[in-house]
Amino acid sequence: MTYENRDSQAKWTGVFPAATTQFKPDGSLDVPATLKHLDVMLDGGVHGFVMLGTVGENCSLEKDEKLEMLRATVDHVQGKVPVLTGVAEYTTDQACRYAAAANETGVDGLMVLPAMVYKTDVRETVVHFREVAKATDLPIMIYNNPVSYGVDIKPETFVELADEPRFTTIKESSEDPRRITHLRNLCGDRYQLFAGVDDLVLESLILGIDGWVSGLVNAFPVENRLVWDLVKEERYKEARDVYRWYTPLLQLDTLPKLVQYIKLAVAECGYGSELTRAPRLRIEGEERERVLGIIRQSIETRPDPATYGM
Repeated sequence: MTYENRDSQAKWTGVFPAATTQFKPDGSLDVPATLKHLDVMLDGGVHGFVMLGTVGENCSLEKDEKLEMLRATVDHVQGKVPVLTGVAEYTTDQACRYAAAANETGVDGLMVLPAMVYKTDVRETVVHFREVAKATDLPIMIYNNPVSYGVDIKPETFVELADEPRFTTIKESSEDPRRITHLRNLCGDRYQLFAGVDDLVLESLILGIDGWVSGLVNAFPVENRLVWDLVKEERYKEARDVYRWYTPLLQLDTLPKLVQYIKLAVAECGYGSELTRAPRLRIEGEERERVLGIIRQSIETRPDPATYGM
């Protein structure tokens, strides 16, 4: 079976940060600091933003805080790049209500996760996504991350979902790069495919992804863009060299404390704060020294884009 691309599909491509949400010392939302951080990434050449994903601590925010953050982001970015919001709710009804509310903030799309906590089967997963699609006019990136969320949306399920035009994009985070080829073989170019595992992005790029939702780009936007551009120019040896430098950092994105690690990198680079909301706590002791060692070594040895004519 083949699927034609639909004119209504969003044409997202490139590096999309899973942006952090910045907080004040009292734990309240720090909108100006978040927007300032977005400017750093825009200056680094990113192609879009995913706000309020896992790295954005979606489930740590109240609904009114989420909508405040979205409205401020849309107003600040002024259409320079697409702005998406994560949709991570406990029930399908909650996800539908949030999707409808986000629709009114001016965002360009949704990144929708399966329902939180309860592990849906295939039938329940399909119904969840279809119901959310009914609640919005926005294009949807479906986020598949069985490692973190316990629900694996397999390529065969995406074939079943292909008749809904709002499903335009897949963020594939199964940690199995073979999925990219399997999806292309089953669905052709019906969906745009984004990689969601930072330390598999070079492999994923070579297999033909359209974009990369990244965590470490929050601290290293220029280097993320450098990897992307080198591969797109088929300069594979140079891309591999940069990727090898970057891999110890990228692996921080695959660990349970990825939010704390990424925010620590952001703070070390001078782009924001490492503050998170409990139950996430500031990392301490040997763990802190180990992660700081990776970050500081990477800062000291970071590649110069000018060396590559970038």
